[in-house]
Amino acid sequence: MELYTLLREFADSWMLLALTIFYVGVFVWVIRPGSNRVHDEIKQIPLRDEDACHMDRIGRPDTREVQK
Repeated sequence: MELYTLLREFADSWMLLALTIFYVGVFVWVIRPGSNRVHDEIKQIPLRDEDACHMDRIGRPDTREVQK
């Protein structure tokens, strides 16, 4: 049996099953009951610190905004 044929059969059967189980597992992990609090904290990050909007790309205060 050629290597290509062997890998093709593996990908068509067991790898498809493994990836499907992985996808369902990730989906269940995201919608689990305990993750609601984590998602609420994450969605509040942009609103948490107003000074963060006065930062340049590398994290220093933007002096143009501070001087105004």
